[in-house]
This record gives sequence, structure tokens and C-alpha cells, in this order.
Amino acid sequence: MDAPAKYLSADERRAVTVEAVVELAASGNPSDITTTAIARHMGVTQGALFKHFPNKEAILEAVMEWVAGKLLARIDHAIAAAPTPWAALEAVFMTHVQFAVQHPGVPRMLFGELQRAENSAPKRLAQTLMRQYGERLHALVQQAQAQGSVAADIDVQATALLFIGSVQGLVMQALLGGNVRQMKEQAPAVYALFARALAANASQPPKAAAV
Repeated sequence: MDAPAKYLSADERRAVTVEAVVELAASGNPSDITTTAIARHMGVTQGALFKHFPNKEAILEAVMEWVAGKLLARIDHAIAAAPTPWAALEAVFMTHVQFAVQHPGVPRMLFGELQRAENSAPKRLAQTLMRQYGERLHALVQQAQAQGSVAADIDVQATALLFIGSVQGLVMQALLGGNVRQMKEQAPAVYALFARALAANASQPPKAAAV
């Protein structure tokens, strides 16, 4: 951590706590992260940590809020900057991959929360994130269909599932191989296969704008 947490304001302390959890999750099992480890990583006592969060669950909830806000903001920016819905699909894919490369602890935490048996607040936030992400993909695919770049008979829901699943597959392979940056290297080829399956003219799928 760059700044000594004990000199930060309450809002800054909460933000640094979220950052600490994301950093810790990048190198270990998120479920094994304790408040002791978080406090140690921040350079504070557990007592100082609990002045801003009543328990670990509240910390995880703040982390999921941060993840949802940051990822969706980047996705929305990528969509807004793309010249067409078809270009936006590729931009979103690459943006998601880049986010995972920059914050490798995030996919670990999302997987962990979505697999939790109990209906916790962090799990609900993760589910909401995935739903809102899917809604954006649905809209892009439908817009691309209306413009003729995506085949009219493509199942929109299945497309969104395949899109997210492709990113998650890249993440899982990178984590298993211990090389997070390989996601960025493999992403173009994986997206090319996805795009060919969607294209109205599969032999010559339209080119998306460079990301």
C-alpha cells in the first residue's frame, strides 16, 4: 500500500480496505482472507479496521460494490466510444479482459461469491452485476441484429452466456497456468471465434474497431 492507512480519512480508509482485499485475493483464495490479514496488509490494527466496517461481510459487500461500479463503468465507456454495436461487442470483451488482467483478484472473488450457498449481500451484488452485464450484452446483440451484422436467428440469451463464459474461460486458464497476462494474448483469437459464430456473413464477419 502506498499511503499509510492510519493517516487517511474515513472514506479513504474504506477505499484502501477494498483495495487491500482485491490485492490479497490476487495471490490467494479469497475465502481464506481474514480481517487479521487485511489489517496487516493495510498496516493497521483490527480495531482500526472495525471502526469502518462492522464485520468481514460488510468489507466483502464494499468490495463487490467497488467491482460492480468499476467494471460496469468501463464497459459503458467502451460501448459509448464504439462506432457500432458490433464494434462495441469486441470493445466490451477486451475491456473485461483488461480489467481482469489489472485486477486478477476480482475474478477469484466473483467466482467465490457466486458459489456461496447462503444468500449473502456480497453474493446478491455479484448476481446483480452479472445480470446488468448481461442486459448490456442483450441490447448490443439486438442492435447488431437490427443493423444486419449479427445473424437474425442467433439466440440473444445464449449469445450473452457464451460471451461471458468465454471471458471466464480465459480467466480460469490464466489462473490455472499462473500467468494472468496470457488472457490478453489469447483474447483476440477467442473473440474471433465468437465473432465468426455471430456474424450474419460467417465467411466474412465485419471488422470491429481497434480497441
